[in-house]
Amino acid sequence: MSAALPRDAEVIDALCTHFRAATPVDERERESIDEFLSVVPRLQAPFNEHADIRHVTASALVVGRRGVVLHLHKRLGLWLQPGGHVDAGEHPADAAARESREELGMAVAHPPDGPLLIHLDVHPGPRGHRHFDVRYLLLAGDEDPQPGEGESPHARWFTPEEAYDVADAGLRGGLEGALRTYVR
Repeated sequence: MSAALPRDAEVIDALCTHFRAATPVDERERESIDEFLSVVPRLQAPFNEHADIRHVTASALVVGRRGVVLHLHKRLGLWLQPGGHVDAGEHPADAAARESREELGMAVAHPPDGPLLIHLDVHPGPRGHRHFDVRYLLLAGDEDPQPGEGESPHARWFTPEEAYDVADAGLRGGLEGALRTYVR
């Protein structure tokens, strides 16, 4: 494994500082924060999905006047927030926005004051991987999602109540973080 890039180390330090001060939304996030703080700072290449089965991913809770946008994950068959792997040299906040644009086919933006990290969920990924998913709040206008070629064709706006109804345990915490932060 190669050593983490200096910028990667700075980003991980900032994430750890954030999570040490964060108030978890539930017990699942509390456990995720504890695991993140004990594992991620020791990873050689924390954003590289090929360097270790454990790595940091990024996703977004996309909110707007119409509610929350979710997509039906094409492999998992679950309604989830958009997200995925962080590219080399990319900040997780930028990865969350990029993945959201790709998977939803709509314009999204970080809040005017800059990226807002609202949740952390640690969960199993494919091929025995473990994802340390950092989740950001993104804002969208009123347009309907129009996923691009190769993405799940099923993406739509949900009211907060509908989103909770279809959400798994990890997404529920993210929704809680997004909806308590975002004031319409």
